[in-house]
Amino acid sequence: MLSAALGAVLERHLETAAPADLGLWTLRGLEVLDAQLKAEMRSGTLLLNAGDRLLAARPLPPPLPNAPPDAAAPGLALGLAALFEAAWLHSAQLRRAGPERMLRSGFEELFNHLDPYSRYLTPEEAEAARGRRVGQVGLGLRLAAGRGREVVLATILPGGPAAAAGLRPSDRVLAIDGAPVTAEDLVGAAALLEGPAGTEVVLRLQRGGRRFTARLLRSLLPPETVHAERRDDILWIRLDNFSSATDRHVLEALAEGFPPDGARAARPRGVVLDLRGNRGGLLGQAVAVAGAFLSTGLPGGVVTQTAGRHPDAARVYRATLGDRTGGAPVVVLVDGRTASAAEIVAAALADQGRAVVVGSATTGKGLVQLVVPLPNGGELLVTWSRVLAPRGWPIQGLGVLPALCTSLGEEATAAGLARLRQEDPPMAAALARERAARAPVPASEIAALRETCPPAEGKPTDAAIARILLTEPSTYEAALPR
Repeated sequence: MLSAALGAVLERHLETAAPADLGLWTLRGLEVLDAQLKAEMRSGTLLLNAGDRLLAARPLPPPLPNAPPDAAAPGLALGLAALFEAAWLHSAQLRRAGPERMLRSGFEELFNHLDPYSRYLTPEEAEAARGRRVGQVGLGLRLAAGRGREVVLATILPGGPAAAAGLRPSDRVLAIDGAPVTAEDLVGAAALLEGPAGTEVVLRLQRGGRRFTARLLRSLLPPETVHAERRDDILWIRLDNFSSATDRHVLEALAEGFPPDGARAARPRGVVLDLRGNRGGLLGQAVAVAGAFLSTGLPGGVVTQTAGRHPDAARVYRATLGDRTGGAPVVVLVDGRTASAAEIVAAALADQGRAVVVGSATTGKGLVQLVVPLPNGGELLVTWSRVLAPRGWPIQGLGVLPALCTSLGEEATAAGLARLRQEDPPMAAALARERAARAPVPASEIAALRETCPPAEGKPTDAAIARILLTEPSTYEAALPR
């Protein structure tokens, strides 16, 4: 199992790592479980100590010339297995933790040195994840580990049972159907949420100093993720996430607002695509949604591209649907919670000069994970590529900057709008710097760019600005990226 996992990291991870480093980082994961253990590397040999006593030592195999990146994995895995066994025999704390906890701790320490998204899933977690990928009855919420051993609500899906009950992200979950839950067994907590459609689950929660109970009814179908309405002669489309049917629902909304055989005078003056709070979803759906606003004749028709060390990680995603609005003006609303697939859409429409982005800097989640099945039934999620906007700049860390920032307060927003009306785009310099950026972007440059429009939660001002832009053609044109 270790050989398969380490081979995947050596061959496919976005960043190059020496086998010796991978071995040392993995071994140091045991120190987290037993503070008496100490791992070190000396002259190409991995050493495991308990206090002043040497428990075991294993030399690393020498590198082979012209060998593939994963060639060192089998030898490295054998050495680590021997060191793990020596640690197991010595440490009662490791035996209490169990072999799966040892593996998890080793991988956590390894990935702490590589990226924030790669991780190891135990067989139980992998099975639950596979079920979620296939689709399951939902409550419109997602659990996550909080501080210490706390379980918290990480995501609340608008329109779902949890949202209808007034639950909020960061609410602490104390018990599910009377059973206390902790972050040490998130899989077990998630399993308690599952059940037949139409049945009830009772959550005991804490918000601040107040404890309360929520009763949620499990729904048969996932809540609608596309919400469209025509208001003020504008077509407003809000996307909660990108699920398997998002593109179909967006196309239906656009076909209703912009029928191919309809009179141009009856069409809305423009579209507002609201991606605030959208944490992402399926990459293919993001490409399809962006493609519904892009002409296939645009430069290359590129929506996004990915790049990595492995040849298979390099891909270009192009628009194929054609612009279903007939070139109508588009405003995209984003905020600090807009992430991943939603950022891909915003970046594509902005880079192609097809939309004006309004709001704040987005999350900046632009790494793609590959799912690697392991012999023990677990899975390794390995970050193997970075997402690039059509003009080549990386979304990771930077996020998408708006053409008009609303997170600096009402006065700054009004001043920015006034500059646009004078054909002086307030974010032009920052946007030019962002689009000139190439990976890896220095942390100082990321911080400086994001400071020009700090990430924040969406505001009512966002919609008001969108309405102004769509009713003032010259202001809209001034805000379009050049």
